[in-house]
Amino acid sequence: MPTTKTNRRSFLATSGIVAVLPFLSGCGSEVQARTASGDFRITRSEAEWRRKLTRSEYYVMRDAGTERAYSSALDREERKGNFVCKGCNNKVYSSAHKYDSGTGWPSFWQAIDRGAVGTSVDFKIGFPRTEVHCADCGSHLGHIFGDGPEPTGKRHCINGIAMKFVPA
Repeated sequence: MPTTKTNRRSFLATSGIVAVLPFLSGCGSEVQARTASGDFRITRSEAEWRRKLTRSEYYVMRDAGTERAYSSALDREERKGNFVCKGCNNKVYSSAHKYDSGTGWPSFWQAIDRGAVGTSVDFKIGFPRTEVHCADCGSHLGHIFGDGPEPTGKRHCINGIAMKFVPA
């Protein structure tokens, strides 16, 4: 009898893993699928993106990854200027909208203007989040949460590795 329980448990565990594999294999491909549709002003082949970006930049910007908290110098950037997408130099955020959220990632309460970024819903960690990407090239920047300061109440939690800072 104990063998049956073990086999049943093994079967259930294996079935669960097999059921989740299609979802896990899709993780990170949202950026590639979104940009392949040609809805962006700037397009590059995946080979061109790999040549342009470092391995870490590619992981975040093209595979929708996340850099380690507190790893970006842009989190501590306090000068006046603009933050631009590292993939295409599109101005995405202004220092005027930056604040210290204490999360370890550069945080902004809004994008530089209405056309700078786009959003979509991602389920990469099992529940819906608002993903934010560059409106010009589609590169993944980070996520938007509803725990930011006034006037918007939004926190654009952005991977510093996906941006460059251009001082004013």
